[in-house]
Amino acid sequence: MTSFIKQYYASASSIPRLILLQYPIEEIEFVTKWLTNQRGAPVKLHVPRQGAKKQLMAMVVENARQGLALYQAKQSTIIKSALTLEELKDRLGLPKIPMRIEGYDISNIRGNLAVGSMVVFDKGQPKPANYRRFRIKSVAGIDDYAMIQEVLRRRFRRSLSTDDKWATTPDLILIDGGKGHLNAALEVMKELGLNSIPAASLAKEKEEVFIVGKTESLDIPQTSAALYLLQRIRDEAHRFALGYHKKLRQKEGIASVLDSIPGIGPKRKKALLKKFNSVRGIKDASIDELSGAAGITTKLAEQVKEYL
Repeated sequence: MTSFIKQYYASASSIPRLILLQYPIEEIEFVTKWLTNQRGAPVKLHVPRQGAKKQLMAMVVENARQGLALYQAKQSTIIKSALTLEELKDRLGLPKIPMRIEGYDISNIRGNLAVGSMVVFDKGQPKPANYRRFRIKSVAGIDDYAMIQEVLRRRFRRSLSTDDKWATTPDLILIDGGKGHLNAALEVMKELGLNSIPAASLAKEKEEVFIVGKTESLDIPQTSAALYLLQRIRDEAHRFALGYHKKLRQKEGIASVLDSIPGIGPKRKKALLKKFNSVRGIKDASIDELSGAAGITTKLAEQVKEYL
């Protein structure tokens, strides 16, 4: 503590006349004289035993503990992210650590109100300020491949023609989908002369990861931190796309949101409304309760909850 006090106040712009200490220090007389000389006026070092100053010291100590805990937590997160990105680089055979990863997803209902999303993870953490959303303009009907191509084409054409935030290219592109989605994305990147940017896709069904140049999915353990990061990015892209799609549905004034849920046709819609009376009742029901309706599986129930 003695060394810290001298080091801190040696370059301090001002020195107070009273300095409170949590506990007595060695060479207190020497330090007091040194501080007095530095200040040019008397300085007192005091260890409060009771009263307001004791309470103040207790608060300072607690704040310091919380600050240290927060700092250690941040450092731990930084270290974990660095290790995860290093693992991801090795798992996917990337040329460098993917500091910036962009995730893409498509959301549509039978081809209607189709939208695309782009989310950005920087050093393993989401950067919402850099997220982008796209209203699909050139694709009619159900064609996820063409839709993902439109999104990538618009994103990277902008990158090639501007020097703003769009100009920053990712170290890895992650597509929500399987091998076909990845191949569709690769066609656009080749078309734009950007096929040197690594790309991968993550399929929902079996959590399979595909990369360019390999016909089979990668063998990545389900417990892998790298896989978990890819899942986070994929899920965030899905959430962002779905949120935009919901907003458009509301704006378009679609009569019933049930009509917008994949797998919910007239019969299942009727079964849900018969059991729960209203969309509000369906929204408030649990997954177990929803799966009790005729024709509603657990997977469909989860999908209904997600959309509502």
